[in-house]
Amino acid sequence: MDQARSTISKIFNGEPHSYTRFNLTQNMEGDNSQVEMKLSSDIDEEVGGNGVGEHLNHNSNRKPYVVNKIGRTPKNLCFMVAATLLIFIIGYLIGFLVHRKKDVAPNCASSTLPPEMYVAPETGAAPLMDWDDVKKLLKERVSAAKLESVFSEFSSSDHRAGSSGDEVLGAKVLNKFHGYGMKTWTDEHFVKIQEAHSSDVNSISFKNGTAERADGFLSYSATGKKTGAVLFAHYGQENDFKWLKSNSVNMNGRVVLVRSGRISLAEKVANAAKMNASAVLIYPDPTAYSMAESTPLFGHVHMGSGDPYTPGFPSFNHTQFPPVESSGLPKILAQTISASMANTILKQLGGQSGPEEWGSIFKLGGESDIVTLEVNNVLTEKKIVNVFGVIKGFVDADRYVVIGAQRDAWGPGFATATVGTSVLVELARSISNMVEHAQFRPRRSIVFASWSAGEYGSVGATEWLEGYLSSLSMKAFAYINLDGVVTGKDGFKVAASPLMHSLIQSSMKEVNLPNTGTSLFSKFARSNWESEVLEPMRVNNAAYPFLAFSGIPSVSFRFNSDTSIYPYSGTLLDTRNKLNTATSNQASGLAEVATRFAGHMVLRLVHDHLLRFDLTKYDKIIRTNVAQINSKVFAVKRMQPGMLPKTLTVQWLISASGSYSRAARGLLTEIDNSNLDDIEMCRVINDRIMAVERNFLSPYVSPKESPFRHILLGSGPHTLKALSSHLEALKVDHPDADADLFRNQFALATWTLQGCANSLAGDIWSLDNEI
Repeated sequence: MDQARSTISKIFNGEPHSYTRFNLTQNMEGDNSQVEMKLSSDIDEEVGGNGVGEHLNHNSNRKPYVVNKIGRTPKNLCFMVAATLLIFIIGYLIGFLVHRKKDVAPNCASSTLPPEMYVAPETGAAPLMDWDDVKKLLKERVSAAKLESVFSEFSSSDHRAGSSGDEVLGAKVLNKFHGYGMKTWTDEHFVKIQEAHSSDVNSISFKNGTAERADGFLSYSATGKKTGAVLFAHYGQENDFKWLKSNSVNMNGRVVLVRSGRISLAEKVANAAKMNASAVLIYPDPTAYSMAESTPLFGHVHMGSGDPYTPGFPSFNHTQFPPVESSGLPKILAQTISASMANTILKQLGGQSGPEEWGSIFKLGGESDIVTLEVNNVLTEKKIVNVFGVIKGFVDADRYVVIGAQRDAWGPGFATATVGTSVLVELARSISNMVEHAQFRPRRSIVFASWSAGEYGSVGATEWLEGYLSSLSMKAFAYINLDGVVTGKDGFKVAASPLMHSLIQSSMKEVNLPNTGTSLFSKFARSNWESEVLEPMRVNNAAYPFLAFSGIPSVSFRFNSDTSIYPYSGTLLDTRNKLNTATSNQASGLAEVATRFAGHMVLRLVHDHLLRFDLTKYDKIIRTNVAQINSKVFAVKRMQPGMLPKTLTVQWLISASGSYSRAARGLLTEIDNSNLDDIEMCRVINDRIMAVERNFLSPYVSPKESPFRHILLGSGPHTLKALSSHLEALKVDHPDADADLFRNQFALATWTLQGCANSLAGDIWSLDNEI
C-alpha cells in the first residue's frame, strides 16, 4: 500500500529531476490510439544525461516525442497499469458529465456559497425535475370539478370591502393557505372610501322635472349640486371631445352624458374635466349591456390606484401625515344613471347631430336641455385586510413572484372576484401538493395574495406596495393578476410588461383548451399573436400599479366575449348563473385553463435557473419612441424657429437608446458564456434582469404627484409619450406649451433611460459609456 501511495504521488506531484510524458498518436489506419509513456529516469539512462535540462537540449534531429520501447520490468509495468487506469477514469468521468447534461437544468450547486447556506442537491436545493414532469404534475392536480366546489365555497352575496362578508372570505382564504402548510400572514390598512349616503340620496332632474333617485354611485366623486345643459359625448374618450371641440360645440359648464365602456370611468371624468364640464353622467348602453334598463351601475372615478387620501404612502393606522389628496381625485361631480333614465334624456335632446360613427339617432343636446345633479356621497374609514401565504424557494427564497386576486365586490361579484379567488386558492393547493408529495423544488418563492378594496381602485394591493416599496422593488420579480380571468369564451386577451411577452407566448403554446388537443396559442393566435392577443395595460387594471408604480413586470389576462364587454361587471347582477350564460356553461372549464395558464407562468419563473424575461422587447419600443421624438423636434425647429434652441439635439436620447440595446445584447452574450452551475452567478444575472423594469421608473418625479413613474408605460409629463405630445403642442404654439419645461423633462427622461442601460450593463467599472 505504501508503494502504491508513493507511485501515485510520483505521478501527480513529481520529484526533482523526474517527470512523465505521454505521446497520444492516432493510428492512420484506423487502429485505436496508442499511449506511450516515458519516465525521465529511463530517458536519462538511454542518453546518458545528468538531468532534465540536458534531455530537453538534446540533438534536434532526434524526434522529441519518440521513445524507445519500455522495458517490461515490474516497476515499468506498475507505472503502465496506473497510467492506463488513470486515463480510463478520466475518460469515464468526462463521458458521464457530458451525457448527463441532457435537457435537465443543471443543479447550480456550487461552492461559492458559505457552508452554512449550502444545501446539497439530494435535499432538493435545485430543481432536479424535468420541465415536462412539472407541467404534468400541475395538470394532474387542476380540474374543473375541483374548481366547481371551490366556487361554491367562496361564493357570497355580500362581500363589499371592509364588510363582515369580506372578513369572512378573508378568513377562509387564510385557513386554506394555512392548511396547505404555507407560512401565512395578514396586512391591515385603514383606508378612506366613499359610499352613498344612507338617507341623503343622489338624485337627478331633467328640465325642471321631479328629481329621480340614482341608485348607483361613483366613489370619490366631488359632492354637491350642479345645474347645466346636457351634452352627449359618446364614450367620453379624448377623440370624442376633440370632435366636439373641432365642431365648435360649447363644453364649458355642461353636464356631459356618456356611455360606459372602452375606457375606465375615471378616464371619462378626467377627460370631461379638461373640457371644463361641470358634471358627468354615465350609463350602460342597452345595445351593449343585455340587462334590465333599471339596473344600477357602480364604480370609482379616482384617476389612480390606492387610497387617494394617502397618495404615495401607506394607509396604516395612526398615520401622522397632514390631510392630503391625490392629484387624481376629480373636481367635478360624477354619477351613474340607469339606461332607462339616460334614454328619457336622450329622446328629448335638441341641438346639432353627432357624427355617424357614434351610431346615435339622438341629438347632442342644446343649451336649453337643463339637468340638475346632486351627489351626496360620504367619506368613511374602513379597515381592510390583505391575506398572504408563501411557498418558499429552495435556492433564492428571498426572491419571489406574487400572484393575487381581489376578494371584494359590489354585490355577488362572481366573475369579478369569486373566480379569481378560487383560481388563487386552487393554485396554492396544487403547487403546495407538488412540493410536499411530488418532490418539486421551486428555486424561488411564490407569494399568494388575496386583496381587499379592489373595486375602489386596487386599494388593498396599492397600499401594500406603498408600505413595502423599497423591499418589493428589490425582491419581487413578477406579478400575475387573476382578477376577472373568465368573462366570456370566444376571445383571449393579455396585458403585460413587454419583458413577459415571450413567457406568455410559450405558456399559451403549452396549455390546451378543455377536452381538446388545441392549445391557447392555436385557438386565439391565428396569424399575428401580438396583435390578436396582446392589449395595452390601462390604469384600471389591477396589475398596473405593480408595473408603473413599483417597476415589477406584471401580467393580466382574461377569457372574454367577442364584444369584449362582460355586461354585469360593476352591477349587482354578476352572479354564477349570469357567468354560465355568458360562457355557455363553460365557466369552470375555462377557469381550469386559466389556472393552468397562470400556473405555467408561475412555475416557469421559479423553476428555471434564469428568469425567462426577454430584454430585447423594450428595445423596439424605445427606438419607436425615440424616432417619433426626433422627427417632431425637427418639425418644431422648422415650423416654429426660435421655439427650441439650435443647440438642442436628440443625439443624447439616441445614444441612450443605443446604450440600452448594446447592454441587452451584451447580457445575452454574457449568459451564453456563463457557467449556470454557479448559484452566485445565476443570482447576479437575475438581479440585473430584475432591475430593468424598476430602472424605467423616473427618479425625478414624486410618487405623490406622479405615482405611475414608468417613462414608457406610465402616465405624466415625465413619460416619452408626454414628450411627444408636448412637441405637438410646441409645433402649433399652443398656449400650454412650455419650451423650458420640455427641455427639462427631455433631459431627465434621457438620463433615466441611460441609467437603465448602465444598470443592465453590469458593474460600474465595466461601463464604457461616455457621459
